[in-house]
Amino acid sequence: MELILLGLLLALLVVFLLSAVTVVKQGFVYTIERFGKFTKAADPGLTLIVPFIERVGHKINMMEQVLDIPGQEIITADNAMVGVDAVVFFQVLDAPKAAYEVSGLQNAIMALTTTNLRTVMGSMDLDETLSKRDEINARLLSVVDHATSPWGIKITRVEIKDIRPPLDISEAMARQMKAERLKRAEILEAEGDKTSSILRAEGRKQSAILEAEGNREAQFRDAEARERAAEAEARATQMVSDAIASSGSQAINYFIAQEYTKAVGKFAESPNAKTILFPVEATQLIGSLGGIGELVKDAVTDGTVQANSGTELPKGRTKAPARASVPRTGDGR
Repeated sequence: MELILLGLLLALLVVFLLSAVTVVKQGFVYTIERFGKFTKAADPGLTLIVPFIERVGHKINMMEQVLDIPGQEIITADNAMVGVDAVVFFQVLDAPKAAYEVSGLQNAIMALTTTNLRTVMGSMDLDETLSKRDEINARLLSVVDHATSPWGIKITRVEIKDIRPPLDISEAMARQMKAERLKRAEILEAEGDKTSSILRAEGRKQSAILEAEGNREAQFRDAEARERAAEAEARATQMVSDAIASSGSQAINYFIAQEYTKAVGKFAESPNAKTILFPVEATQLIGSLGGIGELVKDAVTDGTVQANSGTELPKGRTKAPARASVPRTGDGR
């Protein structure tokens, strides 16, 4: 009997010791209650409590947690119905407050976020809700964090996951976007055509200016060339006159022979002429030139004699020029 009682006492001792030792996991804080009243918060590690008097009240997760806000329908300021999903990131900073200041911490955060989400997005137009997500997130974060601060938690982030406008509004927005892009494309194309037309007009203008300047320069050069040619012709004429005045009939014979020779040479240069018929033979050419020279010589001599004697010929009579001996051709002509 004594052995049985001793065994029971040992068993009760072991159970008592096991109940007095509590191991708190990393990332958690346990609240210790004595007769149902909070006494302390047990940090991670080994914690001793008084069995049957103290017990673990709540196991509070101190790590950052993610709370998914289910989708809901929200009416915007312009009476558009949109579906919204969101997520909330929070972390418990004060375990006793999180355990005893609110009942159902996650449900409370979810309800608080949902109501403020309706308030924030309900005050904005549809276009603003679609384009100002960062502003919505910042306003929700500020409101929810301020409301949950007495619970010993910190709202780190609030993010809008998805905004779903109605199908007809989505189609209208797609058409609007397409029309806007077509408008921008047409504007860019018109601006391109305008720029191209301006550049082409500028090019034609510059081309016309350069062409006019070129024509003016060409006319100026042509006039200058004609002027120089006229000056050269005048100088050549003066030189011929001087040569005739100084040399008499010999210079005239030379110039006539030179021009006559050039005229005869052009017959030989003709590409269509197979047979060339000269009006005179070579000897006749020389004789003709000599006769012409004699005629000029006699005319010059007569003029000089008349000028020296001061006599005049009877009216209506002139001195017959010396007849040059021109060789005849073989046919007697």
